[in-house]
Amino acid sequence: MTSRFNLFDNELGGKFAKRFGNASLVIIQSALPKSTQELVQLRVSQINGCGWCADVHTKDAAAAGETAVRLNLVATWRESTVFTNAERAALALAEEGTRLADAHPGVSDQTWARVREHYTDDQIAALVALVAQINAANRLAVITRQQGGSYQPGMFATATAN
Repeated sequence: MTSRFNLFDNELGGKFAKRFGNASLVIIQSALPKSTQELVQLRVSQINGCGWCADVHTKDAAAAGETAVRLNLVATWRESTVFTNAERAALALAEEGTRLADAHPGVSDQTWARVREHYTDDQIAALVALVAQINAANRLAVITRQQGGSYQPGMFATATAN
């Protein structure tokens, strides 16, 4: 399988990709723990079958000090002992907010209550925005068949700096 299209090589696509990346800065700079951000993005990318995004978030998490054990167990977080209750709440919200097309009723009241238990309003806003944005990023990458494996941590740091 080869990539169909590179948004960065197209003028309009490049402008969109830069603005899309800049929108993520609000989330990145929020009080939502960075490890939670990466775990959520990895789990959503796994659900959506996005190899590119799974590659990015696995490598960025590892570069930030996340352990291989936790990264390997994200897909089975419910059956794992290595995640905090706060992380479990975030992962549940991420899954329920992602599986909307699977006849899922959306985010359950139980999951929402657990999220409210562990996060401030600003962190919740960041978490909801993060789930929405990584789902959009997954769709962009899957539609254009971006493949995982070539990402190097930090390679897009300057793309959103300007």
